[in-house]
Amino acid sequence: MSEEHTHVQEFFGTRAAGWDSRFPDDGPAYAAAVAELALREGDRVLDAGCGTGRALTPLRAAVGASGVVVGADLTPEMLQAAVRAGRDRDGLLLLADVAALPLRSASLDAVFAAGLIAHLPQPGENLRELRRVTRPGGTLALFHPIGRAALAARQGRQITPDDLRAEPNLGPLLARSGWRMTSYVDEDSRFLALAVRVD
Repeated sequence: MSEEHTHVQEFFGTRAAGWDSRFPDDGPAYAAAVAELALREGDRVLDAGCGTGRALTPLRAAVGASGVVVGADLTPEMLQAAVRAGRDRDGLLLLADVAALPLRSASLDAVFAAGLIAHLPQPGENLRELRRVTRPGGTLALFHPIGRAALAARQGRQITPDDLRAEPNLGPLLARSGWRMTSYVDEDSRFLALAVRVD
């Protein structure tokens, strides 16, 4: 396992048990972001870097009983917290690296990724892997329940021009990775960039 993977597992592993209690009011923001994916009954969707599975319930509601919901995360403790919260009833949980997903190519209609992009060691390659498992025309949602400025303030730092999630940086990164950004919102109450897989 790479040093980056070990760091991510250590960071989230020690915080997993109390993660949901630290951010108890994020549920409506997750539900609203899932709604913007415009999923349909029977769709197949991945929650990439699912953490404690906060998106799994709205994803299941969106795709219905005939749909497929998969949550993948690198940190065992996060997946254990998802199980304790009962969210494994809404989707299949996989201990997996989003850089090498154990999924067939073009097997998904959509990917939802909350807070993931800031933790990707190779963002371009990792976004290409998410593209691989998504069908042509499928969608990607890069989400955070608060915007970049609010998150930076929470973490006691300033936003810098090289911030990966800044629109001038994210659009070209997505394009190089086989996605076309279709929507971008960055406000205090949420960050949401939507993209579609192109061929």
